[in-house]
Amino acid sequence: MVSDFDHQISISKSVLIGNYPNPFNPETIIRFFIETSGNVTIDVYNIRGQKVRGLINDFIERDEHTVLWNAKDDNDREVSSGIYFYQMLTNEGISTKRMILLK
Repeated sequence: MVSDFDHQISISKSVLIGNYPNPFNPETIIRFFIETSGNVTIDVYNIRGQKVRGLINDFIERDEHTVLWNAKDDNDREVSSGIYFYQMLTNEGISTKRMILLK
């Protein structure tokens, strides 16, 4: 007999899967799935809503992907410990998740 756990979960839309590790130091991997190939932007913001780092701004093919954030800003300076948000913008909408940098 085949149980429900033997079947893979099907993702039906573009989604931020999450980041690992979380909390992290000094880097974390952000996983995401793109349902429809198209332009994708992933940016990191601080707790004040200020953009810290642009990670992706490109045409991305349909599939699961990863991107590494090394806890540095767009000027290649290390950021301080704290809560950060990463946001993915696709043709389907916006998705945001939280991560914690501990030094």
